[in-house]
This record gives sequence, C-alpha cells and structure tokens, in this order.
Amino acid sequence: MSSPAITTVIQMMESLSEDVQEQVAEHLREYLADLQDELKWDNSFKKSQNKLIASAQRAKREITEGLATPMDYDKL
Repeated sequence: MSSPAITTVIQMMESLSEDVQEQVAEHLREYLADLQDELKWDNSFKKSQNKLIASAQRAKREITEGLATPMDYDKL
C-alpha cells in the first residue's frame, strides 16, 4: 500500500517518456542512497555522543589537574 506522496510521484513519472523515467529513477536511487548514508551517519553519531562527551570531560579534567601535555603536531 503506497502513501499518497508515492502515488503522486508514480503518476507524475508515468506521464514521462520511458527514457526520462529511467533518468528520474536513477536520480531517485542516488538520492535515496545518500539519505540512507546520512541516516547511518546520524545513528552512528548518536551512539558515540556519550563517549565523546565523556572524553571531552576527561580531557578538561586532566588539563585542570595539570596532567595533560600539549600535542606536538610536528610529530604527527
């Protein structure tokens, strides 16, 4: 069962020539793949956010306690 939005898109595509339908379908595939990648990235970031916050807090504490040393970017 399709949503009204999908039904509308299908009707719009059916009015196009077959060649143009293929072009639109290819653009949609690429767009949907990009959206899926974005969703994966967002989920991954959400899962790691607590760890990032904890690491930042630990670094701040170490700096305050004098336990941190500046990074030597020339050695990277």
